[in-house]
Amino acid sequence: MNIIMIVSDTFRRDHLGCYGNKGIYTPNLDKFAHRCAQFENCYAASFPTMPNRADLFTGKFTFSYLGWMPLPAEEKVLAEILFEEADYTTIAVVDTPFFVRRGFNCDRGFKDFVWVPGQGSERTRINSERQYEEDYCAPRTISMAEKCLEYYHKEKFFLYVDIWDPHEPWDPLPERVKLYYPSYAGQLIDPCYWDWHEYGLKEEDINIAHACYCGEITMVDFWIGRLLNKIESLGILEDTIIVFTSDHGFYFGNHGYFGKGRRKDPRSQEQRERLYFSERKGETGYWYRSPLYEEIVRVPLLIYIPGVRPRRVKSLVSSVDLMPTFLQLVGVEIPKNVHGKSLVPLLEGEKETLRDFVVTSWGFSEIGKKTKAVDGQERKIKEIQPCTITTEKWGFLYTTEDYPTELYDLERDPYQSENVSCKNPKIVRDLHHQFVEFLEQIGTDERYLSPRRKVKTSLINGGNSNF
Repeated sequence: MNIIMIVSDTFRRDHLGCYGNKGIYTPNLDKFAHRCAQFENCYAASFPTMPNRADLFTGKFTFSYLGWMPLPAEEKVLAEILFEEADYTTIAVVDTPFFVRRGFNCDRGFKDFVWVPGQGSERTRINSERQYEEDYCAPRTISMAEKCLEYYHKEKFFLYVDIWDPHEPWDPLPERVKLYYPSYAGQLIDPCYWDWHEYGLKEEDINIAHACYCGEITMVDFWIGRLLNKIESLGILEDTIIVFTSDHGFYFGNHGYFGKGRRKDPRSQEQRERLYFSERKGETGYWYRSPLYEEIVRVPLLIYIPGVRPRRVKSLVSSVDLMPTFLQLVGVEIPKNVHGKSLVPLLEGEKETLRDFVVTSWGFSEIGKKTKAVDGQERKIKEIQPCTITTEKWGFLYTTEDYPTELYDLERDPYQSENVSCKNPKIVRDLHHQFVEFLEQIGTDERYLSPRRKVKTSLINGGNSNF
């Protein structure tokens, strides 16, 4: 079987029609879902962008030891294994700007690696050349993937397609935005990565930004539809495994936030430019505690396998499970150090469940350390980031023993509006115990594990989900 994996960055699961959204136009992915195993409860593992890619490529929970850092040379990645052990032609077409910059070297293992510029520091120049939608980043990336398919389709191939849209900045064609905000006049709203009320934004700002985001989702859907049509027109659909997923979602006012984390940066353009060169200027921004709720951690996952009956899969699964799934499907031995579990038993109906819980987390670090998470700009860590432990019923947010806990009954409170940890201290302790065992099993360094070994009863409290 050929393998095609499509990753669309920041694509919220609840914005797809096949997952129940009736207001956002995604006809191509919705149609594709009818051919797929549609996973209802897939959760991101390492957060955000590049840690997630590290998980996809290694099948490991890299948040416990790597975070926003380049893949170590000794890590064996999916493309290398398929190329070396299964004789696959490995191809990647990406526009996500961090793949090949600042030493990340995520082109490892790909025979043909195409980086499509436009989402990084060169964006202004690329944008000046746009006339039609085909000139935008996601369309250009998909068009290049189509060309690669035309060239390689007679070989046994693994094609990895990574689209940064609908990641911000949100600037699709105005016609796309007007589907969701008819009076749109071209405004571009940047997320504040903070409480939007406190930052001074208006509800209209959030609505416009969300409409632009939805416009990009519809654009991405259209061009993915083109790619799916190309696969079918080349006559390789029945010989090709196709996967669509995302790395995480985004808050548009949910829980009071506008962004995917909480940070404070200089506000003026001059200050932001100085921040970009912070190592030289001695200036920096700061990261604060950034809870990962359902809107962020729960991601879409559609898997098409020729001959496998379409179905909805309710089992909890994790992003780290994709790498071992691919290897089992093509008959390659899964490395012993892989943390993920193959989804094949679920796909073939041999099992109904795979995991009792899933874990999503920022990369482990310490207060005062610096990170380049999210956009490559260096910021200091002011507060430790929490982990999210999710079961079928509960969403549990735990940071370290010095921080309060959050617990949500996802069956009764899917939008996580009421922290019920004070009413369920036994549940908190049980989930915390499972979490610590999990960290031990994946070999977490004791400097990160030690402050997470306890949960203080005095900090199992109720109240506002944002503290």
